[in-house]
Amino acid sequence: MEGGGGNEDGSVGGSNNNANGVLYNKRGRPRPLFIAFLCLLSCSLIWVSKALFGFPSTFSLSYGAENEDTNSQLGSNASICSSLSNGTICCDRSSTRTDIRFMKGDIWMLFASFAIFLYTIRNLENFVGDSSSFVEVEQLEEKELKNEKVKPYTRKWETSIMNTIEELNLISKSKNLGFHNKCDVWHDVPAVFLSTGGYTGIVYHEFNDGIIPLYITLQHFNKKVVFVILEYHNWWLMKYGDIVSILSDYQPIDFNGDNRTHPFLEAIVGLRIHDELIVNSSLMDGNRSIIDFRDLLDRAYWPRIRSLIQEEEYEEQQKFQGMLSLPPSSMALTDSEKRKREDQLKKPKLTILSRTGSRNITNEDLLVKLADEIGFWVEVMKPDRTTELARIYRALNSSDVMIGVHGAAMTHFLFLKPGCVFIQVIPLGTEWATETYYGEPAMKLGLKCTRYKILPRESSLYNEYDKDDPALRDPRSVVKRGWEFTKKIYLDNQTVKLDLKRFRKSLVRAYGYSVSRRRSGQAELQL
Repeated sequence: MEGGGGNEDGSVGGSNNNANGVLYNKRGRPRPLFIAFLCLLSCSLIWVSKALFGFPSTFSLSYGAENEDTNSQLGSNASICSSLSNGTICCDRSSTRTDIRFMKGDIWMLFASFAIFLYTIRNLENFVGDSSSFVEVEQLEEKELKNEKVKPYTRKWETSIMNTIEELNLISKSKNLGFHNKCDVWHDVPAVFLSTGGYTGIVYHEFNDGIIPLYITLQHFNKKVVFVILEYHNWWLMKYGDIVSILSDYQPIDFNGDNRTHPFLEAIVGLRIHDELIVNSSLMDGNRSIIDFRDLLDRAYWPRIRSLIQEEEYEEQQKFQGMLSLPPSSMALTDSEKRKREDQLKKPKLTILSRTGSRNITNEDLLVKLADEIGFWVEVMKPDRTTELARIYRALNSSDVMIGVHGAAMTHFLFLKPGCVFIQVIPLGTEWATETYYGEPAMKLGLKCTRYKILPRESSLYNEYDKDDPALRDPRSVVKRGWEFTKKIYLDNQTVKLDLKRFRKSLVRAYGYSVSRRRSGQAELQL
């Protein structure tokens, strides 16, 4: 297999195809090979001038006084690596969650060696410029100046999962002026290297460890950046392509599968992360927050939502045309359906994110009936890994209230509009996780959060353990015994049967708030 970088013989760096060095004829007319070499040299000097001497690129990672515009662009998102010279690798290990490397200069992505090379130039002192008098110059070997290793994933404290993440070598080398690797695809915008391995496949981690950190790291580039993805998955790009297209104008690169050489002038290896499903505005340029991230989701998903609406309207037209040939009684049924839909739109909408298996609501059908009696228009969604995110976004973006039992699907609270109601059903043993991973982030999005903590008798564990067993009486003591106990008892083997008389209070409050909010919104529109 051909290497992702280097010359045709597979060597890396600026080595000469001639093992004895570069030959220059001492006398006589220049050889055609030398003329070709001069052309190659002139092209390389253009690249070197940008990489070595700091001719400005489109987006620079150097934030010193010499580039005040870029400095103001980054603002408080700058780090200890905010002032970066050409030919430099800077390491930011200040976060407990992630390590990031910043590179600037003559950068080459060579997938075969799982390495990113940063070259600095060493002049050939014996080179004589007169084409009529050439000397033989021995090829000097490349010299390695620095070697950094990094795993571009945002859970560095979690050894077990980090052991599964592919490691990149970041190597700084010196090379001779006039010699360079074969270039297949040249980039004039920065590269950002990330991994979609680890916990990818679980929606919470896909947003918390990947999508939100991408926004935090890249929002200031204004889409002029290339993603280079380790452990690339086609399904991931299909699932999150709408968001990726808002963050970058360029097709992502599959680091493991793309055997072309890719030179860059700047690169970031790794992503920034602030907290669980959070964008910390104090660390962001322009004080951007999680609400700004949600606005990005809105821009990402609405084009697809519009196409879904058009498809549905077309189906309705086809259905109506088919009804024209039917008896008048069938037309009356269609009118009834229209009135029902109009009545639904007048009601506050409640969406239940339904689970199957562990932590499902066993009397969900009665919950739906109760919500309908109170006055809600109820939609039940059962999202899985294959559900198109635009469809989930559409359902929740139009909802006034969302109900769900603690689990990864609660990540979809991000799709609710600020000011909506988020009711979390908290099974036994999940109180801390419910609040930390979803409750606090939801409040920062501006949602009205209701925590419904079930009683022991509402848990299926009530029939499995003695009434005085710590699993029922003191779940915290069980949780303190470790993750394995928590997972086995509370996450994998517990279902919920709601006390609907008790839960009704939460529904009535949510309904009253939603009706009031709708009326105030209509009043504002009239004004």
